[in-house]
Amino acid sequence: MANKYVTDEARKQIGKVSEPRTYEVERGAIRRFAEAIEDPNPLFNSERDARKTRFGAVIAPPTFCRSMGAPIPNIRLDMPTLRGLDGGSDWEYFVPIRAGDRITVQSKLVDLREAAGRLGPMVFTVVETTYTNQFGELCVIQRSTGIRY
Repeated sequence: MANKYVTDEARKQIGKVSEPRTYEVERGAIRRFAEAIEDPNPLFNSERDARKTRFGAVIAPPTFCRSMGAPIPNIRLDMPTLRGLDGGSDWEYFVPIRAGDRITVQSKLVDLREAAGRLGPMVFTVVETTYTNQFGELCVIQRSTGIRY
């Protein structure tokens, strides 16, 4: 089947990056996030207990990055309607995010492909989002798959 929407021109968008966004990570935001996900781990909730760990201070729960809005590159496809599904995410963790960090979030389109589905053509987009601290250390990589049909 020839691709209907993912043309050579559309594939030229692979590598397109979003504008970066920078967030200040506050201790209260980490604590409220841990409370919201009902995670009582002292690493996220207790400065006194967290100081005794190898991290030396409160760190953000792994899913905290979800609270930082990730900018998404504007991907242009000539599709008649925009219906979409979240195809899931893969996460890699490198350096913990700590209270007081300034995290810069930036996304890049890394894959664009088309497949036949029951309802017609489906377009898969894979966006890689990086979370980098103020020292230039990579904290987290998120790879998200979106499905348009």
